[in-house]
Amino acid sequence: MTNVKKTVFVISIASPILIGIYHNEVLQNIIKNDGKTSDILPKIISEIINDGDINELIYVNGPGSYMSIKLTYIFLKTLSVTLNIPFYAISGFETNGHSPIKALGKKYFFLNEQNEIKMKFLEDGEEPKQFSLPKIINYSICNRDTLPNYQLPAVG
Repeated sequence: MTNVKKTVFVISIASPILIGIYHNEVLQNIIKNDGKTSDILPKIISEIINDGDINELIYVNGPGSYMSIKLTYIFLKTLSVTLNIPFYAISGFETNGHSPIKALGKKYFFLNEQNEIKMKFLEDGEEPKQFSLPKIINYSICNRDTLPNYQLPAVG
């Protein structure tokens, strides 16, 4: 029997939540759910674990929904420590073609020319792209620093 490295990749910064299951870095299955992260993430991950061991975890660490990022980070970090498996983070911009990401109200997060995250309104006719899971995991854009990238606006 061949060894298959099973990776779980979670995009929870917007709705619907996307969870990819990878075998040897190749996408095998996508789970899509419109529910709340706190309600569905533990249930889905539990089902994935019941189908066999998980060998590593990847998640989008922001920017996006503050609460969802926080819950996903705490849940996956705990799982990583408990199962003693690698845990990686990736920017949300890597999963939506560097398109704007919903922030607060009608504002969106953007990457400027210096690759800094800024917040502003969409330009006329500008449409953000949907998030998607990569067909193959690109580790060159994954980070070992998994802390959330909250990008909270200043309170004034």
